[in-house]
Amino acid sequence: MLIAHTCERHRQSGGTVELRQLRYFQAVAEEGNLTRAAQRLYLSGPSLSQQIRLLEKELGAPLFERSATGMTLTAAGLALLPEAKAALDAAERARRAVEAAVRAEPVVLTVGVPAGVPAALVRRVRDASAALRRTGTAAGAAARIRFQDASTAEQLDRLAGGDLDLGLLTAPFPTAGLGTMTVWQEPMGVVVSRAHPLSGLDAVGFGDLAGQDLIWFPRESAPGHHDEVLAVCRRNGWDPQLRPGSGHRSVFLTQLTCGEEVVALQAASMVDDDSALVWRPLAGDDTPSLTLTAAWRAANTDPALRELVAALRRHRPAPDRATGAPRAAYPASG
Repeated sequence: MLIAHTCERHRQSGGTVELRQLRYFQAVAEEGNLTRAAQRLYLSGPSLSQQIRLLEKELGAPLFERSATGMTLTAAGLALLPEAKAALDAAERARRAVEAAVRAEPVVLTVGVPAGVPAALVRRVRDASAALRRTGTAAGAAARIRFQDASTAEQLDRLAGGDLDLGLLTAPFPTAGLGTMTVWQEPMGVVVSRAHPLSGLDAVGFGDLAGQDLIWFPRESAPGHHDEVLAVCRRNGWDPQLRPGSGHRSVFLTQLTCGEEVVALQAASMVDDDSALVWRPLAGDDTPSLTLTAAWRAANTDPALRELVAALRRHRPAPDRATGAPRAAYPASG
């Protein structure tokens, strides 16, 4: 009755008993000594004593009888002790319930993909995410992937801004502040219409490309890859007239099958079995390649991201050429 009367008076006065005050009270009650309780709580003796007196003031009743030998609970203190333990236990159960709910809620990782990314690579990221959904992360949470279309340049900006967890970028690109890992690499070749004279060759030399225009993606999408491939072409004597490529497959096919002297440069994994198109390798040792690199902010310590990167590292292909990749027609990657 005393504790009920005291708490009712406390409620009417508008005071607030804090959980930390109950924790302090419980420690003193269990130790029976202010100094030992202060040591247990990593507090100074005067600070703990002040907190106990504030709690007594809030509740309107003395909780301890103080003596030279220690501190003994009063009737009000004896009444409060089981209630304090119950309140602290309830708070701990609430904390654990919230943690369990957070662990059960899937972590969403945003992954950027450029135009023309090989479908096999996207599936590899998806499969790694599926494994994390089944087993959870180091933090205990499941994880799933949300893909977002973005050029290499856009992904770099979004990685820097923190609104992209992982990027699949067309190399080369600036890597300051990033963790990186090559996840796809294969040589680029020539794509032409089946009616094009070059389609009859087993391999196309740079000399064979004289007079041909090149369907190519805008430089601002992936400046490093754009310049690197054109540098290889020019170094081998072919300085093509560029025609802007389109991200729409139908437009891309129309550009290549218009009957004009025009070609595209792509990796084999980006050309399907469309009866109107063929892919031919470039002859020689100095030929361009497509390299896709996974990139993330080096400062990002998210356990789900780290485990996704580890899963990709375990399953990445040999660096010379990815094999078994499904074929899909797209413009050159940006």
